[in-house]
Amino acid sequence: MSYEIASSGLNAVNQQLDSISNNIANSGTVGYKSQTTQFASMYAGSQAMGVSVSGTAQSISRGGSMIATGNALDLAINNGGFFVTTDPNGGVSYTRAGSFTTDKNGYIVNTSGAQLQGYPVDANGVLQEGSVTSLQIQSGSIPAQATTEMDFTANLDSTSEVVDPTKTFDASDSNTYTSSYTTSVYDSLGNEHTVGQYFVKTADNTWQVHYTFDGEEQTTTTSLQFDTNGKLTNPTAPVPMTFQAPGADDITLTLDYGNCTQYGSDFAVATNAADGYASADQNGVQVDADGKVYATYSNGERMLQGQVVLATFPDEDGLQAVSGTAWEETGESGAPLLGAPGTGSTGTLSAGYLEGSNVDITSELVDLMTAQRNYQANTKVISASNQLDQALFQAM
Repeated sequence: MSYEIASSGLNAVNQQLDSISNNIANSGTVGYKSQTTQFASMYAGSQAMGVSVSGTAQSISRGGSMIATGNALDLAINNGGFFVTTDPNGGVSYTRAGSFTTDKNGYIVNTSGAQLQGYPVDANGVLQEGSVTSLQIQSGSIPAQATTEMDFTANLDSTSEVVDPTKTFDASDSNTYTSSYTTSVYDSLGNEHTVGQYFVKTADNTWQVHYTFDGEEQTTTTSLQFDTNGKLTNPTAPVPMTFQAPGADDITLTLDYGNCTQYGSDFAVATNAADGYASADQNGVQVDADGKVYATYSNGERMLQGQVVLATFPDEDGLQAVSGTAWEETGESGAPLLGAPGTGSTGTLSAGYLEGSNVDITSELVDLMTAQRNYQANTKVISASNQLDQALFQAM
């Protein structure tokens, strides 16, 4: 009987040593989760029959350390969640290993070629949160887009003196206006132009705005009226304007002064934003903490390409391991709950980082020594039993 018990112990320890060796070998593997061998006692009625391996468990919920890489598509999950990937055969797996790149077709893939899943965008760049598909980054350049909107927010100094009404506005004469500011705009060909705004205080709480386009004075003016609390009362809607751009379509835009104020402090601009841009080539990719993926361009613009989704499970310990870094859904794990990073129980993303292995080398070495002692103890039991058997045979 002692032979069978010791033999079962050797088999169990062998499997434990395999797990420990695998952990140590993968201590530098991105997204790897350490595994432990679970033992169970064997009985025949009340008679002990040895030990068996009841299973192998991975420490899925314990995170690894963050490793900075600087690569835009290296992604690490802060706290809960798994990346969702689909292999070429349509198989879905879940992983914490966030080392991604793009293939020849622009799809975001991991080192095994499985495609990262997320919410796509439509032809207008609007996120489609109702469907999940493989994320793809469009390559190439973007055409020029003319400016259609300007948003200007500033404080006009209420203590400024009224400009002498006998002086005609002249952009080159600072005595004919109170303050000025310049904004860049683009025409239909992507050429950059400048729109100058010159604020002339004409009376208490009243200002007249004159404009220049590429330095040339325009006939269009706008009157700004404020109440005694410094709030803008007129105009109440964005002001339409048109500027003639040589060789291109006229620039037709609206200029929004809605948040401008007039307080007793210096002239200061809080917002000076205009849409539109020149044509540009793609020069990179950017992923935000909420999983939104952007293609970046040489003109400073970025275009939304989709949003990474993360999966959580009612019982993540019930996942079936595909490898040390990937798992599949099972009946025990429950169906995945998909959501954008930072929503529900999912963590946010850190771009330029990878989650390292959660293997604790010190603990593994201690377990290795313990397993080796257990192995030696079982071999000594077999050796002692063999010696006893030989002594019995000689005595007969």
